Amino acid sequence: MASTSLTIDARLWNASGIGVYLQALLPRLAALLPHKIYVIHGTDTEPFSSLPNIAYIPCDAGMYSLKEQYTLPRLVPRNSTLWVPHYNIPLLYRGKLLVTVHDVAHLALPDVFGAAKRLYARALLTAVRQKAAHIFFVSQFTQNSFTQIVGKPRGTTSVVHNGVEESWFAAKPTPHKQPYFIAVGNVKPHKNLGRLVEAFLRLADKIPHTLLLVGKKDGFRTGDNAILQAAEQHPERIQFTGFVPTDALQGLVAGAEALVMPSYYEGFGLPPLEAMACGTPCIVSNAASLPEVCGDAALYVDPFSVDDIAEKLLHLAGDAALRETLRTAGLQQAQRFSWDRAAAEMAGVLGL
Repeated sequence: MASTSLTIDARLWNASGIGVYLQALLPRLAALLPHKIYVIHGTDTEPFSSLPNIAYIPCDAGMYSLKEQYTLPRLVPRNSTLWVPHYNIPLLYRGKLLVTVHDVAHLALPDVFGAAKRLYARALLTAVRQKAAHIFFVSQFTQNSFTQIVGKPRGTTSVVHNGVEESWFAAKPTPHKQPYFIAVGNVKPHKNLGRLVEAFLRLADKIPHTLLLVGKKDGFRTGDNAILQAAEQHPERIQFTGFVPTDALQGLVAGAEALVMPSYYEGFGLPPLEAMACGTPCIVSNAASLPEVCGDAALYVDPFSVDDIAEKLLHLAGDAALRETLRTAGLQQAQRFSWDRAAAEMAGVLGL
């Protein structure tokens, strides 16, 4: 029997990564789709739209919990298609299932994630491969990685790139006393902040810049303490901000001399595109999805070479013409990534 509605697991609405994805896409999809849309939301999330075709279903099951496995299937209305914007699908659900896969980091980075997390991710991603009628991948890199590590999906697939919110194109710089580089993202080992900090300190006496690290520090492991210690020893040059609201973040990114993302693994990598949209040059890793996303509009570094990162930071800091070239190219690159286009591409599948 054909689906008569769409149900969306939006419990990650307040999360920093997938939350941005949901907040950008869900209202746009609701405006495009004729179906009734049921939104499963966490108890900490208030209803976020008054559109007449949206109904809300509260759920107190935590993410990655045993409870979600037996609770979610019972919450999905009869004959509804379920879209899960992450890999933690309800294994007992027997209806039509659509899934978004953002990355396969837990399997691609065995040195970063513990055995329990890897086993959990392997089991769930294997189930996604077998059960999903359609899988959305946020990059060709992620689709290729999924096929290589998990296997070829049984259902259909599509690559739908993330977009950039229009507000980034109008962001105004926050005044700052001295020039600075900025890195944005929750602190995780694959973000490679240790090498960035080491590279920055190597040339700190050659440039007047500070290094601003924006994001939660709860991803730090014991081995990352050296990063914290380096920052504590040079508080006038390296600053951790913790979480920053979007409007304040836009001002900080717009005012930076460059955004730096030396990650050795990213399923997509949205911060460089957001930086490009507000005219900030980008230095990014030449690994994973970043070349796919940034194209010819960024300065690339070898993420495993502290020397290369330091050289590119120094080069950009001293070359105003290069910064201007990257600003122009970056704006053009960012304009290629639209949430409206992403929603339209997804609606063609979600509306089936």
